[in-house]
Amino acid sequence: MIYLDNAASTPVHARVLEAMMPHLREAYGNPSSIHRSGREAARAVAAARARVAALVAAAPHEIALTSGGTESNNMAILGIARASPRSRVVTTQIEHEAVLEPCAQLESEGHAVTRVRAGRDGLVDPADVESAITADTSLVSVMAANNEVGTVQDIAAIAAICARRGVPLHTDAVQAAGKVPLDVARLGVSLMSISSHKINGPKGAGALYVRDGLRPAPVVRGGGQERGLRSGTENVAAIVGFGEACAMAAEQMAEDAARVASLRDALVAGVAERIPHSSLNGDAARRLPGNAHFAFLGVRGEDLIIKLDEHGIAASTGSACSVHTQKESHVLRAMGLGREEIDGSLRVTVGPQNTRAEIDETLETLVSCVAELRRVSPFRQKYGL
Repeated sequence: MIYLDNAASTPVHARVLEAMMPHLREAYGNPSSIHRSGREAARAVAAARARVAALVAAAPHEIALTSGGTESNNMAILGIARASPRSRVVTTQIEHEAVLEPCAQLESEGHAVTRVRAGRDGLVDPADVESAITADTSLVSVMAANNEVGTVQDIAAIAAICARRGVPLHTDAVQAAGKVPLDVARLGVSLMSISSHKINGPKGAGALYVRDGLRPAPVVRGGGQERGLRSGTENVAAIVGFGEACAMAAEQMAEDAARVASLRDALVAGVAERIPHSSLNGDAARRLPGNAHFAFLGVRGEDLIIKLDEHGIAASTGSACSVHTQKESHVLRAMGLGREEIDGSLRVTVGPQNTRAEIDETLETLVSCVAELRRVSPFRQKYGL
C-alpha cells in the first residue's frame, strides 16, 4: 500500500515502539505509587515530558500530558473560558471540530463566540482577529496549520495582537508540530495543543502547553494528576512513545521537511501539467511541507478515494475525524470554494516514509482514475471533459 494520508495518522516508528515495549510488558507500575515500580514509571513520564517540552521549546512543568489533540483543545478552550469572568471566545471558521465543538458547547452555556472568516487562500488575516476581540473576550483560538488544506497561519502576529489586548491565545498545533519549528516563547502563545499520532507516535497521547501564570479550570476531575489540570492515571507506554516521537521529530525535522516538500511539489507539478480542470486548494507557499489538497472538477472526491484505494493508494477528502458525518467540508466552504470544487476535493499528505517512486505511481494512477471517472461524469459536457 502507498500511504498518503499522513495528516490523518502516521505509522508508529520502530524506535518509538521499542521505547514503549518495556512499559507494556514489565514496567507497568502506576506513576502515583511510591514503590519502586511506581517510581520507575514516574521517572519515565518525567523524561518523556521533558522531550515533549523540548519540541516546542517549553519548560517541562508547562506541559500537561493528555490523551491527544482533542482533549488538549477541550482543556484549553473550556478550561480558560470557564475560569474567566469574561464571556466571549474568538476563533476562526476553518478550525478543526475539536475546537469548533467546545466553542459550540460554550455557546450553550451562555458564552458568545465570534468565528473569523478565512480567505480563498485558506489564510486568516490577523487584522480580522483583532477586530473581533472585545473587552469581554476571554480567549482567542487560532490553529497553527489547517488539517485539510495545510495552510500555516501567522500565529506570531496574532499572538502579538492578543498580548496587546490582554487576551490569551490558544493554538491547535496538532498538524504543525514536528513538521515546522515551534517555539512557544517566540510565537508568544499562551496555550498550544499537540498530538502523538501525527508525528509517528502512538495514538492515545498528546499534550497541552500552558504558559506559567495561566490556570484553566479542569475539565476532567479526579485524582489531581498533571498538576490538577487533567486527572486520571497516566498512559505510561503511550507517553514514553510520544516522548520518543518528539525527540525524533526534533532531530529530523529540517531534513524530513525538505524531502517531503520536494515529493509534494513533484506531485503538485505533475497534477497541474497532466490533469486539466484541477487546482490546488489553499495558499501554495504558506502550507505544511507534505500537504497537497486538490480540486478536480467533474469528479466526486469519495469516488476518487475508492478508485485510489482499489489501486492500493490511501488518501482522503479531508478531516478523518469528521468523515462519518457525511457533511461537505466546512473549511472549503468557509474559504469560498464552489460546491463542485468541494465535491471534487482530494487531500494527499506525504510523510517521511514515502518515496519518489510512490509519488510517481500515485500521479499515474490519479491521471487514469480522474479520466475514468470523468468519462461517466454528469458534468462532462459542462467542462468539456
